[in-house]
Amino acid sequence: MPYYSVLAVTPKSQDWIPDNIGPANALVAEHGGKYLARTANHEQIEGGDQPAALRIIIEWPSKEAALSFMKDERYGPHLKARTAGSDSKHFLIEAKDDLA
Repeated sequence: MPYYSVLAVTPKSQDWIPDNIGPANALVAEHGGKYLARTANHEQIEGGDQPAALRIIIEWPSKEAALSFMKDERYGPHLKARTAGSDSKHFLIEAKDDLA
């Protein structure tokens, strides 16, 4: 069953970004992930204010693929750089409708 990573990222510095994009792109693809959105063009239309500079959505073929990416030792330094250099929130969402 597919899963989606949904991230809200607001950089505190830009230093980590150039060295992060290429390797992260390659590792996402290697683990079967596909970027559906990486954009600063978003707006909140409901609920309490939760600003973020960038919204990212990644589709994964399974929960295991998403977690394998996150635990990949080659991604570790990039994850550390992103979390140190930004305010980031990451949700992993199962692609199912519990209310259907």
